Amino acid sequence: MAAVAEGLEPEAAATEDAAQDAVDAVDAEPGDPPLLVGSRLSLDLYPGGCQRLLHLCARQSPQLLEVQFMQLSSHEDPRLLETTLAQVPCSLRHLRSLVLRGGQQRDVLGACLRGSLTTLPAGLSGLTHLAHLDLSFNSLETLPGCIPQMHGLSTLLLSHNHLSELPEALGALPALTFLYATHNCLRTLPKALGALSTLQCLDLSQNLLDTLPPEIGGLSSLTELNLASNRLQSLPASLGTPTIPEMPRLFLNSDLDSFLVTPQGCSVTLACGVRLQFPAGATATPVSIHYRLRLPEPRLVPLGPHDSLLSHVLELQPHGVAFQQEVGLWLLFVPPRARRCREVVVRTLNDDSWGDLETHLEEETPKRLWAHCQVPHFSWFLVVSRPVSNACLVPPEGTLLYSSGHPGVKVTFPPGATDEPRQVYMQVVRVASGELRALLEEPGAAASPLLCLSQSGPPSFLQPVTVQLPLPPGVTGLSLDRSCLHLLYRTPPEATWDDITTQVALELTHLYARFRVTHFSWYWLWYTAKTRVEGLARKAWERLRLHRVSLIALQRRRDPEQVLLQCLPLSKVDATLRRLLERYRGPEPSDTVEMFEGEKFFAAFEKGIDVDADRPDCVQGRVCFVFYSHLKNVKEVYVTTTLDRQAQAVRGQVSFYRGAVPEDVPEEAEAARHRKGTDSPWMATLPIKLPRLRGSKAPGQGQGTSLSLAPLNLGDAETGFLTQSNLLNVAGRLGPDWPAVALHLGMPYRELQRIRHEFRDDLDGQIRHMLFSWAERQAGQPGAVGRLVQALEQSDRLDVAEEVRAVLELGRQKYEDSIQRTGLAPPDPSASPSPESAQA
Repeated sequence: MAAVAEGLEPEAAATEDAAQDAVDAVDAEPGDPPLLVGSRLSLDLYPGGCQRLLHLCARQSPQLLEVQFMQLSSHEDPRLLETTLAQVPCSLRHLRSLVLRGGQQRDVLGACLRGSLTTLPAGLSGLTHLAHLDLSFNSLETLPGCIPQMHGLSTLLLSHNHLSELPEALGALPALTFLYATHNCLRTLPKALGALSTLQCLDLSQNLLDTLPPEIGGLSSLTELNLASNRLQSLPASLGTPTIPEMPRLFLNSDLDSFLVTPQGCSVTLACGVRLQFPAGATATPVSIHYRLRLPEPRLVPLGPHDSLLSHVLELQPHGVAFQQEVGLWLLFVPPRARRCREVVVRTLNDDSWGDLETHLEEETPKRLWAHCQVPHFSWFLVVSRPVSNACLVPPEGTLLYSSGHPGVKVTFPPGATDEPRQVYMQVVRVASGELRALLEEPGAAASPLLCLSQSGPPSFLQPVTVQLPLPPGVTGLSLDRSCLHLLYRTPPEATWDDITTQVALELTHLYARFRVTHFSWYWLWYTAKTRVEGLARKAWERLRLHRVSLIALQRRRDPEQVLLQCLPLSKVDATLRRLLERYRGPEPSDTVEMFEGEKFFAAFEKGIDVDADRPDCVQGRVCFVFYSHLKNVKEVYVTTTLDRQAQAVRGQVSFYRGAVPEDVPEEAEAARHRKGTDSPWMATLPIKLPRLRGSKAPGQGQGTSLSLAPLNLGDAETGFLTQSNLLNVAGRLGPDWPAVALHLGMPYRELQRIRHEFRDDLDGQIRHMLFSWAERQAGQPGAVGRLVQALEQSDRLDVAEEVRAVLELGRQKYEDSIQRTGLAPPDPSASPSPESAQA
């Protein structure tokens, strides 16, 4: 808000009179900056600001009447601060900007400390010229009564306080333009807020709002509305009324699954890394837009052989509705390490087939990029890294297509190759000569770039098309041995390669080989002394698609039964282990494993250790993964054992399998030694050790057996239930993080202290009592499950929040299936096809 405050001060006087010099000389310490400079009075730069201001007021310095901008730290004694502020209306009657911020001091961990300000003297309402008031980083629980009487106020900053509500009297500020109340405890908003006809920017992010009053649609001058990180599930329809003359900017949290777009258009920013811009006229009538960020699933992630997924899957509804003007879409992603001869595109489902949109990259930071595209309608969207693709429209007159990543690769279309224009696509994949030589065990082996050609329309051309490939590195047309040159051809969908050298006429120049074809596929030029290379070509082609990864199994230091499983590209292992070292411990990562992008695999616990969770991604107690090289492949589960752990710890293991898990899980602890290459289902085995039980619990006494609470269902059928078993699982995983979760759930600190005292020396009892007492109070209240998920996220327990969402999603799916089976909700014939039916 520096710009807002800057506009309130007039130009400083060119010179200062002798009286001003005398005030500065008397009241500023040697070496300190001057207190009073022109119309600015800065008292927040060093301790004792209140004493200095009282001293100036006592002297009745005439220069105080000229002060329009004053800064005073609120890290002062509360009584002294109140006494000082009571003098302001008498001595600084022309004050236009008053800054009483806390946050200048920090605790031992570096966090900003709040100021001691809890209210304001009633006399401050006499500051008739005041236009800018900053009370951020203080301890306000209610809005001071003098503020609604400051009728000239245009900017009010209340961020980082303890406000639980705003008064109806706030609507009496006729000039209020900027209102910032982020990081508070606001649960409701006053209806009178809609009367602020001059309000342009309203920031209510990081609060506890679950509803908005319909009157908020009356903010006719609003241009920016930030509602991120609240508990909202929908926006009032009044926000879509055509009263706002300018396109508003909305900032929403990821839990809010819908918003309204009017013909006036709007700009929407979601906390999950998505931006949407609807130009004016994109819709003829108000349209409710629904969105969801899905975890990547193989059925929703169509990847080519050499593609990599960079984002989760964004679903925008209603599907298929055409906009009158294209909508701008921005997706945030982390750029891949290897970017040479590769490009980033947004992929979407369109007319029952997946295609790539024209994509532009915008850099936020070197490690965060936006993929921007224009979309004519809504569907599923994801960000993909792929080999550079070139395309052209081939007319009957013929044309030339060449690769922008490797100019030596080109295709010549003669006249008459087609009787109708058809689209042709080209992709070139570079091949590392070192890997090829190691595979062939032949020092002189080499291969050209891998070429993929495809087209729309009929499968064959009417006239042969000439393809040019560069000769393999180190080979020239003057010195090569033609018996060692092989042209390989692959026909999808089979993964076999055929040697077609004898079936085509190879024309060789000093640098290139040319040949003619009538239909398109994959082509590869090899130079090797081996006579049979088809099988080796298949292995080399698969190696180009493989990622070298390690598997990790770590246990929480404070709760070893909570196990984190992760699959990481080899380059990320060391950095990840350093980051997790303080909270987790475990064995060294597994040996290197090679996996395809999007490959499915399982983790199975053996020797008496089992997953203690009703997880949707569990198959008979085995956790299912899908590996994507640029996304977090993480599962965090709670494991238990039925063995007697009173006397000793239990040693077991977790094994990782490719594809389906074998029915008979082997018992060998050193299973990783028996791995037989890429195709082996057994990838790695890592040890797990559960310490012996502490205390006097009987063997087999499970968690939560001391509870006498009645069974409960938190939530509803449409949004999903959390049962007592689910809550017990959440409680078993919180550990020492439970106080942070409780505070974010709105539980008073005094109640936390009471629970700690009542269940001292019993951490599990503290957690269960907190969680179930909160859940009982939520009976019948909507949005309770959403508040729990948000509290887990705010407490940095994203792992538990993700699992709760997965349980809810499973419940929703079961509910929808049961409704369809009973015929209570017949399917809508106008609904968009599901991803399964679209791909069928």
